[in-house]
Amino acid sequence: MKRILIFILTVLFLASCLLALPTPEPAPTVAPVYTFTATPFLPPEETASPVVILEPTTTPISRPARVLIISIDGLRPDAIELTPMRNLQALMQESAYSLVAQTIFPSATLPSHASMLTGLCPDKHGVYWNDYLPVLGYANGTDIFDLAHVAGLRTVMVVGKEKLRQITEPESTDVFEFINDRDVVIAARVAELIPEGFGLMFVHFPTPDWMGHAYGWLSPEQFSVLFRADEALQTILDALENAGMRDDTLIIVTADHGGHGTTHGTRQLEDMTIPWIVAGPGVRHTVLATEVNTTDTAATVAWVLGLPLQPSWEGLPVLEAFGLPDTPHPQPRCP
Repeated sequence: MKRILIFILTVLFLASCLLALPTPEPAPTVAPVYTFTATPFLPPEETASPVVILEPTTTPISRPARVLIISIDGLRPDAIELTPMRNLQALMQESAYSLVAQTIFPSATLPSHASMLTGLCPDKHGVYWNDYLPVLGYANGTDIFDLAHVAGLRTVMVVGKEKLRQITEPESTDVFEFINDRDVVIAARVAELIPEGFGLMFVHFPTPDWMGHAYGWLSPEQFSVLFRADEALQTILDALENAGMRDDTLIIVTADHGGHGTTHGTRQLEDMTIPWIVAGPGVRHTVLATEVNTTDTAATVAWVLGLPLQPSWEGLPVLEAFGLPDTPHPQPRCP
């Protein structure tokens, strides 16, 4: 019995010693180490838009020696009669014209002029901004000034808003002048440049847009400056006549957008509808049935000058103006 008691006490003593030992800590878990390789952001390389040379049109027409494009900023077609713009109305009597031509969306100055002169919709030329922002560069694609300059034609731009510089690169214009003044002042300078000669000239009258924003579209104040723009137009026509250049110059008078209230830029018809008037060699006097879009301006200019039409252009030559069968011009041309 004594031995049994000693054995039990010994077992209890050993068990108590084991319980008193510290519980070993689990081995620490080492978090895996991930290595990140940072890839620096690099802007895409800028590449010059190639000038695509296609076979020029061979359709027999009476080709002009030069083309003059005049854009009256913010001119709604109904304002021509309401002003009235007598000189423009007289030009229309020898023109093919549409008073329901369409611009692009956004119906704003810089994007719309970019489409007018590149023949492209904004999703291709990339100009969605409407301020002078040189850091953004120039419109993408091959524009009508690129083609004319490559062909050896003297190219001239005289504009009332500096941001229009971003439509085409400086190397594509032999003369570029920004004149921050009234339309009559711009026209006086153009009249000085005309005798020096040109193959392609673009002239921009800004004042109707300024007065539309200040006082409203179709306001008396806008009518007053449209009357002055009409006088400025006649100054240019007289300069062509005096230089003996009127008869062989194709003249296009158009606009970038219309307006409503004191604004524009929307898809409203008042903003999207523009005049498109063409006069000169080979033009038939008619009200156009063709659904003209502002992108057709570049294509029509290229066609009449025998320059290569670009496969990327949405714009199409308005052949109806020259008494030729026209292809369908679907609307809307741009998304």
